[in-house]
Amino acid sequence: MKNKCISGFLLIVFLLLGSNALYAARNDCLKSIPEIYNTVSPSTVLISCTTTDQLSVKNKVLTLYGSGFIFSEDGLILTNAHLVFKSSSIIVKMSGRGAFPATIVGMDPVMDIAVLKIQDNSGKVPIVTFMKDDERIEIGEEVVVIGSPEGMENTISRGIVSGLNRILPSSPMSMVVPMIQTDAPVSMGNSGGPILNRCGEVIGMVTAVLNHGGNIGFALPIHDVKQALTQLIENGRIKRPWLGIRGKLISKTEIESIFKIIIADGFLVESVDSGSPAENVGIKGGTLPIIIAGEEFLFGGDIILSGNGLLFDKLENFEAFVRNMKIGDNVKLSVFREGTPVDVEFVVPERPVLPEDLPLPGRKGFNP
Repeated sequence: MKNKCISGFLLIVFLLLGSNALYAARNDCLKSIPEIYNTVSPSTVLISCTTTDQLSVKNKVLTLYGSGFIFSEDGLILTNAHLVFKSSSIIVKMSGRGAFPATIVGMDPVMDIAVLKIQDNSGKVPIVTFMKDDERIEIGEEVVVIGSPEGMENTISRGIVSGLNRILPSSPMSMVVPMIQTDAPVSMGNSGGPILNRCGEVIGMVTAVLNHGGNIGFALPIHDVKQALTQLIENGRIKRPWLGIRGKLISKTEIESIFKIIIADGFLVESVDSGSPAENVGIKGGTLPIIIAGEEFLFGGDIILSGNGLLFDKLENFEAFVRNMKIGDNVKLSVFREGTPVDVEFVVPERPVLPEDLPLPGRKGFNP
């Protein structure tokens, strides 16, 4: 049951952002740590961001420090969105080359990615090398992290890939993105910096650390980041279709055998986003929390039986529906409500920036 009861939102993220499960392994590089550092550190930058808190009586001006890395010769830099969000000024310091003002080219709070552009930079800039598209990351392979923990520029740490496709337990729903887990030490200020394999290639971007979990670090896989770059550079954002529902696929047979209640195969709607197309057509979320085999469900809401005629009785059908959904599509859902099927129909809009996407003070210590 646990394999079938997959969070719908998590599944959407996997489908929209991709997965590294099909890439070939890379095990032919064993560059020394000093060699990697000397090659990559010139491409790694210290980012300082100034923000203003108008609600604060004292300390209205706050400076945040983080990391980033240059990936194009015209001065484009990758970093985290939570670092530069609502910054009144962004300064990028390059080792041995000075400090330069930067502007935001594009930003996506869902993946926590931002692309910056250095202003008034003269001369050719050093750039990182990304892991190749046909390669994948392996659990146990050795990695290094270069960044600016606590503002200490160009600091390197070393560890291994401890896990893949990790979902951060404390993240808001909008931040449910599969991550690389590493035991390489990361701290506040490493955010946005590169994690590299022994070829000196960027395999991910450091995004979070669980300080209460023994300094466990997490990074966005670079394959997923690369897929987002074109839209961020061209549009300034990532355009996503939006239904506004969250929940899980459920099995009629398994649920009915436990609770002896009338139910159906489909997508159990646990919550509905405010102002979403789902809310506008009257789709209802759940109200009754129930834990089954350690997994929490929110029953009492609608169950979506099908989308555009495609039954949600198996994972493959739901995947196909989500994969093929585009902004502007006309969607017809068959909804199981109190034992009766009800049809709803609407046009899919672009997903807006939702409140839970945005950095909040309560998340400090979670994102480094």
